[in-house]
Amino acid sequence: MSAVPAPGSVTTIFIVAGEHSGDALGAKLMAGLKTLGSGKFRFAGVGGHEMEGEGLVSLFPIEDVAVMGPLNILKALPRLRRRVLTTVDAAIAAQPDVVIIIDSPEFTHPITKRIRRRAPHIPIIDYVSPSVWAWRPGRAKKMRAYVDEILALLPFEPEAHERLGGPHCTYVGHPLIERLPDIASADAAALAARAGIALGQPVLLALPGSRRSEVERLVDVFGETVAVLRDRVPGLAVVIPAVAHVRPLIEARSKNWKIAPIIVDGHADKYAAMKLARAALAASGTVTLELALANLPMAVAYKVDPVAAPFLRRMIKAKTVVLANLVLGENAFPEFLQEDCNAARLANALIPLLGESPERRAQLAALARIPARVALPSGMPSEAAARAVLRVLGE
Repeated sequence: MSAVPAPGSVTTIFIVAGEHSGDALGAKLMAGLKTLGSGKFRFAGVGGHEMEGEGLVSLFPIEDVAVMGPLNILKALPRLRRRVLTTVDAAIAAQPDVVIIIDSPEFTHPITKRIRRRAPHIPIIDYVSPSVWAWRPGRAKKMRAYVDEILALLPFEPEAHERLGGPHCTYVGHPLIERLPDIASADAAALAARAGIALGQPVLLALPGSRRSEVERLVDVFGETVAVLRDRVPGLAVVIPAVAHVRPLIEARSKNWKIAPIIVDGHADKYAAMKLARAALAASGTVTLELALANLPMAVAYKVDPVAAPFLRRMIKAKTVVLANLVLGENAFPEFLQEDCNAARLANALIPLLGESPERRAQLAALARIPARVALPSGMPSEAAARAVLRVLGE
């Protein structure tokens, strides 16, 4: 642990994010440190536009290392290795009081291993735990050699690291918690009026993913599910919130759906759609926790590359892939993976949720328990993360 900074001194923080979600976390953390810290901060490292807005001059564009998927990572390995070595050299030269890595373990963990070997006195914080509770649990114990503190987004992760022999882990809250006021204030009536949805009309929210590969694997089976539902749920409307980079793909692949979907974008309309909808059909991912915080019953679907599926089945140790289930500690929200992800099964799960049923009441009871599971004693996640960093710094 570093010594307490002297009044008026400058604390140097070397911070590394490897993708845009990490950039958003990093920017809020930097803002929190400047607000809560007693001295001045100098930031160095790697980030995107949001971190640059808080004062970081990135070593290189974050797009150089924001690579998703095993095949893409394999193709980018030579470039990633160069960027790793560049970042390590810069970190050593900066002589920071602390190094903070944010998610993207394929990029950030090789950096911290090298920093630890060359400068073992520098404390290292990992913001966002790898999913050691889901697969490759042996990583937790190995991380003790090069990570001093983990800042966890999920409430069960500190216990998981303790059980697996990982580094000290502090729950600082999921950034979605900071969206709760936006969810509460979303104007469902205004969206309904713009979309031509009548009061009391049943609405299904369809969320086929935010990555092109997810959408390509799920959008057609979602369309087939909608076709089944059209004949069994009179007057059903379908709304799809779409991020900009996959909206053209969703528009092209959904134009022949039996119910023409209403496609919206932006956080405000997404949260309004969550309030307007009766149930959701969602790709597995962070959005399931977002739906839970919006109190919306759901069925969850996912497909991976058929070649990778047997390997992933052997590797994944968790009893569920649904984040909302993991937070709750029980499989309250049904999931349909690979061959189970088909129109008949998805429609059969959604029909009770779109009406009045024991299944809907059970999900609503489960949803009511989630806010308490993710709640912090006080403040927002970015503030909790900043306080954890200041504790490591000795403040």
